[in-house]
Amino acid sequence: MSRRLRLCALVLVVAGTGALGSACGGAKKQAKIATPAPTAQPAPYGQAPPPQQPAYPQQLPPPGAPAPVGKLQMNASAQSSYQKGMVAYFGGDLAGAKSAFQQAISSDAKAYQAHYSLGVVLERLGDASALTEYRQATTIQPDYEPAILAYALLVANRGSLSEAETYLQGKMGQLPNSAGVTAALAEIKSMQRDTASAQRLAQEALKKNSDYRPAMMTIARDHYRNRRLDLALYALQAILDGFGTDNPPRDRDNADAHYLRGLILKEEGRRAAAINEFKAAVGLRPDLVAARVELASYYLEAGNAAEAQPLLEGALRYDTNNVIAHLNLGDCYRLASRIPEAKAQFDWVLAHDTSLAQVHYDLGLLYLFAPSIPGMDPKRQTDEAIAEINKYQQMRGKLAAGQSDDSEELLNRAKQKQADIQAQASAKAPMSAPAPAASSAKPPAGKPGAK
Repeated sequence: MSRRLRLCALVLVVAGTGALGSACGGAKKQAKIATPAPTAQPAPYGQAPPPQQPAYPQQLPPPGAPAPVGKLQMNASAQSSYQKGMVAYFGGDLAGAKSAFQQAISSDAKAYQAHYSLGVVLERLGDASALTEYRQATTIQPDYEPAILAYALLVANRGSLSEAETYLQGKMGQLPNSAGVTAALAEIKSMQRDTASAQRLAQEALKKNSDYRPAMMTIARDHYRNRRLDLALYALQAILDGFGTDNPPRDRDNADAHYLRGLILKEEGRRAAAINEFKAAVGLRPDLVAARVELASYYLEAGNAAEAQPLLEGALRYDTNNVIAHLNLGDCYRLASRIPEAKAQFDWVLAHDTSLAQVHYDLGLLYLFAPSIPGMDPKRQTDEAIAEINKYQQMRGKLAAGQSDDSEELLNRAKQKQADIQAQASAKAPMSAPAPAASSAKPPAGKPGAK
């Protein structure tokens, strides 16, 4: 199949039974919308924050599955608490959001949206009871698609893809017309690397609801996972930019789409364009941790710790166990001469992930260039710098032909500093007094040495 025909076919897939791509020709045809269409960014009213998922290039998609727009289905007291929870959540106050959503449930036990939102917060906090809250939301409201998807993805995230698949197949039997359940199963199939089933199910979801954006994103993610980057970019163009007046963008404010396009552009070495995509993703979804970390990494590469720091601090408010965010935040603090804070971040990384060589490199820099480290004299500080750089080189392994880094230069610099410290110590040491001349006289009686 030619590239042109492949791309034309993709337009049909992304558009579902809606508008056809002008590159292929054809008339516009609209399918009946079977379920309410979600928006990409949760609003403070009637919607819940999306569940946290690991970032690419891992198997699962980034945070998605926002709740559908609509009136809150709970009493007035519960609504008040729920709205406080949403404000707290989007301010990065997960503890406050958790408390507010729990209060909403206390006021109205049937508030399924509050159960779902509490599950989202608990999932980000690493609390296993998130699954219970998602389940409870669907027990109260069996067709509540955000909770169904969140439950399945969290199960999959814990390594049980087959269990997630079985769960969604059961839901499809109960909700045969649900675009959300069908699209969720497509996502699981994509994670299982069953790309044919993933694409087929995503198309089925779009036939049920031609405007169902998560299904469009599944198509793009599946192409990305299977390294069909040209098709992934084309699908993302349909979502974010469209193809002229006959085919406008399907969801120009989809933060996940901006994030995924940023990853592809980064992989292609298109730095400026990738930065713009990550900026757009963070602007649309402040809780999109992976996009924050990617954007901050670009800033750090340019030595711009001032802009990277708030991005990373915000990321850790939503994901306190994000190792890369801790690592890069430590580097921000190091560049800002906040030595104790930098060391605390690096020590946290060492305690939680022993596989990262980069933390030893960063510690080497910290010990080598910091004017002083609390609890260390200059000699120990330099010795630690040498040890950390050696550890980094050991974990990094031998560089491939044509590759280089500055670790050897840093190591030589640390060794020279060590030699200078030793020379200074030797120069300051007092000269030893000459030994007294030997005497043949016997010592006085009663003195030490008398016989």
